[in-house]
Amino acid sequence: MAQRFWVIGGDYSDCRFKDITPGTETMHGPYDDEVKARTEWQRLTFRDHCGATTRYSICVEPNRA
Repeated sequence: MAQRFWVIGGDYSDCRFKDITPGTETMHGPYDDEVKARTEWQRLTFRDHCGATTRYSICVEPNRA
């Protein structure tokens, strides 16, 4: 099975990005390749230039045998 990629994130309580604000968590995917995941990450990250406390990351799901 090939790797799968997910874009996860949300709004955080402050710019330290330690505590996510409950109810704002989002998960997008799975994507079969990193390019598709990175495209979604860019769309989410740059859609609102005022979101200083919003952060998204790309995560890789481990291969399962």
